[in-house]
Amino acid sequence: MRITSAKFVKSAIEFDQCPDFNLPEFVFFGRSNVWKSSLINLLSQRWNLAKCSKVPWKTKLLNFFIINDSWVIVDLPWYWYAKAWSKDRIYWLDITQEFLNKRMNLKKTFLLVDWSIPPQKIDLEMIKCFVDDDIDFCLVFTKIDKCNQKVRNRNIKLFLDELKSLWIAGVKKFEIDNIHWKWREELCTYIESLL
Repeated sequence: MRITSAKFVKSAIEFDQCPDFNLPEFVFFGRSNVWKSSLINLLSQRWNLAKCSKVPWKTKLLNFFIINDSWVIVDLPWYWYAKAWSKDRIYWLDITQEFLNKRMNLKKTFLLVDWSIPPQKIDLEMIKCFVDDDIDFCLVFTKIDKCNQKVRNRNIKLFLDELKSLWIAGVKKFEIDNIHWKWREELCTYIESLL
């Protein structure tokens, strides 16, 4: 897929404020500091499209980006960070759940998981919620260039074992880093197939 245009359109703090583009939407979602903004920028090849911050839990809005005037990236707020107030966490989880369950043009949800660390309980809980709510999702393993092959193999095995223990199998998976570009083509091709 060739990206000819990518622009930020709107942020929303409530579900009722979300714009209605009548275009296919693809959600990118994950814990704080999982390279979500970096992924959106690399995918769109617009390096300042999504704001990257060194401060965790910075994304506190639903952000909408139109790509090629034909489909939409939705950047959902983080779903957990240790320093985040619990009431904020509950509020955004409610908004996220409402969006994922009610958004009519939602084509796919991409859940980003940090591959450089062992499986996190909150990631597994979110996956279970997706399955329970029948939300169509893929996994995107990030930060694969932040650890060696031995660590990656260990972490992915632990993660897949956890999925099996939850009776979850057959979820489509992507791997990304900031070095190789093959993953970008794979992800773009997959999105294009869903348009």
